[in-house]
Amino acid sequence: MAKLVEAEWVAARIESDEIILVDPRRPMKYLSGHLPGAINLPVYKIFGADGKLLPTAALADFIGNAGVGGSATPVLYDSPEGQNAAMLAWTLEYLGRTDVLVLDCFYEYWKQQGREVRYRPVHRRTGPFTVHENPAIRATLAEVRDVAGLKLLDLRSPEEFSGERTMGEDTPGHIPGAVNLVWRDFASPPERIIASAEKIDRILTDAGVLRDDRIITYCRSGPRAAVGYLALKELGYDVRLFDGSYAEWSSNGLPAEK
Repeated sequence: MAKLVEAEWVAARIESDEIILVDPRRPMKYLSGHLPGAINLPVYKIFGADGKLLPTAALADFIGNAGVGGSATPVLYDSPEGQNAAMLAWTLEYLGRTDVLVLDCFYEYWKQQGREVRYRPVHRRTGPFTVHENPAIRATLAEVRDVAGLKLLDLRSPEEFSGERTMGEDTPGHIPGAVNLVWRDFASPPERIIASAEKIDRILTDAGVLRDDRIITYCRSGPRAAVGYLALKELGYDVRLFDGSYAEWSSNGLPAEK
């Protein structure tokens, strides 16, 4: 599972070949300032034109060509609200990396503390990315349909959950039986990428989510749900991500609640 690391830990190793810093933001954000030595692996490119996660082979090619295929430990960071880093962390974990680290503060806070930043692009030697799929952290449409014994967390906005607002051609509403928890409540900008354990535990308790529940997070296409996944995983909850999320549910003509 991905683990959070403090800025001091990263700063002490920033020149080391043991880690590779990965900036998952869009190129314009990356070129506006990034951590020293960081490569750009924009997470929006892991999705196809249909909005779905790319096939495994295509993901491996993209990640390996960016320079993340070697033995160096990937350390991800992000800007608020953390969707990019959370989604890439889950994707790397799904593809078999067990050493993924995520900087626990945002890039802006790193810079605010007077730490060094760079502006020129960094290129690492490309190489193959070896895949060892970890299906245990990924929920499929079939599993979500058979919801018995699972706790579904819908991390979209209340307006999307209720059907007041829709995106694309989605059926208004939410997956039957889901509980709505807004993804932003799991983050803690402008400083920390994940809220405190006390706050998250309180949010989950108030929503009736128990420690021994088998949890699946979803949003519309994955990134918002990935923030919840990262937060719950960090606290030791049994959680998986439904990356197809509500867009896949709706496109298959499945029923929705309002």
